[in-house]
Amino acid sequence: MGQLFSSSNNEQDQDLASSFTRYFKKFKVENSIIPQETIASVELSLTKGNIQGANSAISDALREIDGAPLNVAVTGESGAGKSTFINALRGIGHEEKDAAQIGVVETTMERHPYEHPSIPNVVIWDLPGIGTTNFPPKDYLEKMKFNEYDFFIIVSATRFKKNDIDLAKAVSMMKKDFYFVRTKVDSDLKNEEELKPRSFDREKVLQQIRSSCVKNFQDSNIDEPPIFLISNVNLCDYDFPILMDKLVNGLPVHKRHKFMLSLPNISDAAIERKRQFLKQRIWLEAFASDLLSIIPSLVFLLDSDMENLKKSMKLYRTVFGVDDASLQSLARDWQMPVDQLEAMMKSPNVFKTAEKETIQEKLSRYCNEYCVANGYLVTKNVYLRELFYLKFYFLDLVTEDANVLLREICSRNNLITN
Repeated sequence: MGQLFSSSNNEQDQDLASSFTRYFKKFKVENSIIPQETIASVELSLTKGNIQGANSAISDALREIDGAPLNVAVTGESGAGKSTFINALRGIGHEEKDAAQIGVVETTMERHPYEHPSIPNVVIWDLPGIGTTNFPPKDYLEKMKFNEYDFFIIVSATRFKKNDIDLAKAVSMMKKDFYFVRTKVDSDLKNEEELKPRSFDREKVLQQIRSSCVKNFQDSNIDEPPIFLISNVNLCDYDFPILMDKLVNGLPVHKRHKFMLSLPNISDAAIERKRQFLKQRIWLEAFASDLLSIIPSLVFLLDSDMENLKKSMKLYRTVFGVDDASLQSLARDWQMPVDQLEAMMKSPNVFKTAEKETIQEKLSRYCNEYCVANGYLVTKNVYLRELFYLKFYFLDLVTEDANVLLREICSRNNLITN
């Protein structure tokens, strides 16, 4: 790829380096999608005027982020809620195409892959519970192709048994991460409340469940691992959001981005974290291609730019669950016209124009609105093309739509619960 600039001087080099690095300082380390050493390397190259070197390093980082496979192993005995949990991780309903089958008795000794419906190279593997096999832990891991997984999630709906603990020990010895997930705590709470309506204490019951799990490990003479209490029905409650953060943070930096984008929008915090990841992705794109110039752009948007913007908008809407297919599915579930649901959103109308305004004029207005609200993001000697700002604008628009939709979903769920 050619140089970003036809000529360069020290002041411009310093401005470029300063702009690139300063932007990443806005994000917490756990939210960074590229290693700190890569950021430092790019900054050094830019400072020295080595534009091609910086460009190459960023392009390599983007290829690593986009191409890295992510394989998650989920295991647990039949009836533990494993299939429901896998569908929750993938953000799909139980009746959707390619959903993991609920309530099916486990009869196979083979692992089964479930690809993410919209994020490539993210695969959740359903492994038969070790208690349903005749394999000792070491043979089990070998037959289940242990080395292919980034981490293990061990699921139980009652207590973690000796087989589960032995599996965790074997995984730990091989330097892989594992997490214990106790499902169906909502059912336990409901049963307890029905049995003891006068003395029922929600937090006390949850603590009892957690303590019971911990005792299993203490009895096996191993250190207490992180245990996450979840409901596969109500993902917003209990420890599911904490588990999602733990899973993302435990991954290598270059794998965080893709996994974060694949997770369901269970809270405004999860939505915001996705936005933080994608903002960095856009910033890297800008420095990896000819989106920067030392002179203001004379051409607003080319045909290729329009295709680029439409592709980006489609990705953002899909990642945040406000794409056409998701809205149509919700409209059917809620028995309402899809255009009524779309009317609550802004992103579906971005590329629609009125008679008095062309698409170029509309996008120019969007670009100006973003820059007025957020500034120009770079130093005085560097100019960014409108395409770059419009991607940020689109991302903010879709994030707002996702929060609107989340509030609507929560409101409807509360009506059902109450």
